[in-house]
Amino acid sequence: MDKKKTLNLITLGCAKNKVDSEHLLGSLKDLYDIRFDEDRSADIVVINTCGFILDAKQEAVETILSAARMKHAGKIEKLYVFGCLSQRYADELRNEIPEVDTYFGVDNLPDIVRELGAESYSGLERVLTNPRHYAYLKIAEGCNWMCGYCAIPLIRGRYKSTDIETLVEETKYLAKLGVRELILIAQDITYYGLDIYGKRMLPELVNRLSEVEGIEWIRLHYGYPADFPIEIMDVMVSNSKVCHYLDLPFQHISDNMLSSMKRRITKKQTYALVDELRKRVPDLALRTTLLVGYPGETEKDFEELEDFVRYSKFDKLGVFPYSEEEGTYSARQLNDDVPQEVKLQRVDRIMSIQSSISSANLDKFKGQTVRVIVDEKEGDYYIGRTQWDSPEVDGVVYISSSRILRKGKFYDCQVTSVSDYDLYANVQAIIH
Repeated sequence: MDKKKTLNLITLGCAKNKVDSEHLLGSLKDLYDIRFDEDRSADIVVINTCGFILDAKQEAVETILSAARMKHAGKIEKLYVFGCLSQRYADELRNEIPEVDTYFGVDNLPDIVRELGAESYSGLERVLTNPRHYAYLKIAEGCNWMCGYCAIPLIRGRYKSTDIETLVEETKYLAKLGVRELILIAQDITYYGLDIYGKRMLPELVNRLSEVEGIEWIRLHYGYPADFPIEIMDVMVSNSKVCHYLDLPFQHISDNMLSSMKRRITKKQTYALVDELRKRVPDLALRTTLLVGYPGETEKDFEELEDFVRYSKFDKLGVFPYSEEEGTYSARQLNDDVPQEVKLQRVDRIMSIQSSISSANLDKFKGQTVRVIVDEKEGDYYIGRTQWDSPEVDGVVYISSSRILRKGKFYDCQVTSVSDYDLYANVQAIIH
């Protein structure tokens, strides 16, 4: 038999891009010797780009240029680029980096697989690019919200839910691959179903997915605070497979900022939502993302945000400095008037507050026995996570064990100590 050509797919950006890449590889896996995210030569290199913020754009351009140099040196036969960056800037990229054979947008996966020799795009099969026991399930594409700082609707278009039956089939496929933990993602999972069913259907979707044999954990990422479907919290309580975890990016708390950001929610409503979430699920791990240095953000606005962080005691928190994105409301209508130095200082101030909160939140686990899924082994420790930790973005559990632990298996572990963001534990029992 002829030796298969090698294909290296490099994925940049968010988990939603990861899903696109895995679907692409699923349609090509029988044709090529598949690699992913390798920094070395291959017969064919495909780069899935991110164009969300300036840093991501720069990383994407640098990655394309590096691959272009390898092609020029004869180490790569074909070079293809797709994703968010090429969706927005294809013409400019063609002019600046002509070494790329073809640039594709975000909706061109079928075109890419045909270009690479596959008869058709499966849309179901995937090659997982992370440990096989967890996978991301993208339940929708695009966004309708048009927040003042965000370019996603300009890149990905309006919100498009994937129907429940298709998602159930994909989940069954993933379960057969060995997936135990399903992480639901979209630009806004809480809007799910409104466009195709006429109502928000996230609770119904979660319950249907939980019926798939083999799935043990379902985790919810990227909700939207305005018009939050609070009934999903009842599902979280009643359905044992749903992790007590919610990723809900609040971005800010000042009414001045929320209005300018076009977030469709007020400070009072935000505080009330946090209180209601904690009331309904007392052990909820609440993750959020904040944006500082947005145009017009005063010291008073920022101090309100600091107070909000102290009050809410978020279990997980990320904070980013504002960067102006072409075509957005803030880029067109507002003056980027907060100095970069001040933006970075505000990032540090928030993270200093959060560090103490995170450490205090984790203290409650000392001496407790928690259920942990093992992801990998690193040195003398096995690395795992509780239901309150999402892969790649949250803290981990460092597990000491004299016995061999298996990736993707669940264990009862007793927490012995904590750091600012991680737990240390000993194995007590194997669950399954």
